[in-house]
Amino acid sequence: MKVTILANYAPHAAKGLMQGSDRQAAVKALFESVGGKMSSVMFTRGIYDVVVNGEVPDQSAGIGMSLAVRASGSLTEMVVLEELDMKAVLAAAKKAAGAYKPAG
Repeated sequence: MKVTILANYAPHAAKGLMQGSDRQAAVKALFESVGGKMSSVMFTRGIYDVVVNGEVPDQSAGIGMSLAVRASGSLTEMVVLEELDMKAVLAAAKKAAGAYKPAG
């Protein structure tokens, strides 16, 4: 499953980054720890400090990875976007639309 992570560093983590902490190696190790693979780390200017792209075996691995990072306190914000199989989503939406009766 492909994921994109958008995040902002906490002040103490930004200090660590300035002191030379190799975040690319840390993120790569994080993905590998759950059986995944990091594709890229991009430091950005704007709403988010960092954008990470990678793959994880399943949703549990992705959520577990996210929980571990959040628990570290190194980020003030983290958004994890999961790639969807739109054919499957649309098939389910068509079934649901046929069964759903709106109020009123």
